[in-house]
Amino acid sequence: MSGHERAILSVEGLGSLLQAIRQEGYQLVGPTVRDGAIVHAEISGIGDLPAGWTEEQEAGTYRLRRRDDGALFGYSLGPQSWKQLFFVPRMRLFQARRKDGTFVVDAEAPKPPRLALIGARSCDLHAIEVQDRTFLKGQFVDPDYAARREGVFVVAVNCGQAGGTCFCVSMKTGPRVTQWFDLALTELLDGAHRFVVEVGSERGAEVLAKLALQPADEGDCRTADEVVERTASSMGRKFETEGITELLYRNLEHPQWDKGAERCTSCANCTLVCPTCFCASVEDVTDLSGNTAERWRRWDSCFTLDHSYVHGGSVRSATRSRYRQWLVHKVASWIDQFGTSGCVGCGRCITWCPVGIDLTEEVAAIRATDGKKEP
Repeated sequence: MSGHERAILSVEGLGSLLQAIRQEGYQLVGPTVRDGAIVHAEISGIGDLPAGWTEEQEAGTYRLRRRDDGALFGYSLGPQSWKQLFFVPRMRLFQARRKDGTFVVDAEAPKPPRLALIGARSCDLHAIEVQDRTFLKGQFVDPDYAARREGVFVVAVNCGQAGGTCFCVSMKTGPRVTQWFDLALTELLDGAHRFVVEVGSERGAEVLAKLALQPADEGDCRTADEVVERTASSMGRKFETEGITELLYRNLEHPQWDKGAERCTSCANCTLVCPTCFCASVEDVTDLSGNTAERWRRWDSCFTLDHSYVHGGSVRSATRSRYRQWLVHKVASWIDQFGTSGCVGCGRCITWCPVGIDLTEEVAAIRATDGKKEP
């Protein structure tokens, strides 16, 4: 099969596909149920997938529930994106050890495994591309990120249902996977449980060729397209992006920022679950003997007081200023910085905000009163 041709894959065939990918030397990372959520973790095969599980998502709410079928990808999104695999939450930059009256520096990082992403959604693939702009396509390249991203194999999934907080259609990032994949699956549950699989690369074609599949007929292709169209028409949220950069720039003193800040707890949940946020800090640690010192990079957030600390204090000492910085950067100044929005419409920041702050509602409130004076 060549690029973008489609074939039919049975449930058993999906299991064989995963094993074929493993035999190519890839570590499988995919969705599985753990700790009351669908999370990304290393899997060994089809038995680890969240068969028969889905979730209910709304602002500040996430609950797993059982489906009435055996769908393997019958959910929208869990709390984790793929960001944690490439821009890792905590990484040692170097270690210095005392030896013969001096220090020996060890900065060599172990070679990361070859990863295969199983079940990646279109919004998250767009998010990876956004992070690539940050870590790979600027003036400076992050070597650890580059090493982890190299050679990643992607088995994407076209979404069969929208989450309660999704708005990828508004951001033009889904629900159909259109690029950055090796193979893309659409799960069909009308009668026989099966998948329509689309080839997106030569690597994908080579792996799929080992299974000797039959081409998808016109009916299966039409059904697969209808699944995605149905998902696109049932988004949990809408987000008006027309002129958003100028809108927010001219409303930096809008009273809506105060209303949002009154609710915001500066917990940083939104930035930690966001698939594109890249704030980090660097810390030095030593052991009690003073013989070993290490430097670590760890995730940080623009919501923490220390993140904007410079000599003399924090630039953004109030929750209002940090809340405004996050939202304006995410959907407006990010465009000036990287040529794209920092939001892919996954809705995680809405779901996992403990007080249910919804950035689509916040921007809509500003847009509704743009240029108007309060009575």
